[in-house]
Amino acid sequence: MDNVILSRHAKEQMEVRGISEEQVWEVVQNPEQIIKHDDEKIILQSRVTLDDGKNYLIRVFINVIKEPNLIITVYKTGKIKKYWRNES
Repeated sequence: MDNVILSRHAKEQMEVRGISEEQVWEVVQNPEQIIKHDDEKIILQSRVTLDDGKNYLIRVFINVIKEPNLIITVYKTGKIKKYWRNES
């Protein structure tokens, strides 16, 4: 996905949640899944194994109405099954 920028809120959340900018851009450029959240937002998500050896899901919320597209928030969760969309 091209033409995407980070919001100030997303940067703050990355710092609080211990998510690097490199990890976010990896999800943005190579998401395992793209989920339509609503008419304005999509969620890009990928499963990762972090330095603690645990598996997480990094979720990147993007406002696609904005130009350039705006990353509005980012978080990681260990509840992969809750958010993962199995292919039908």
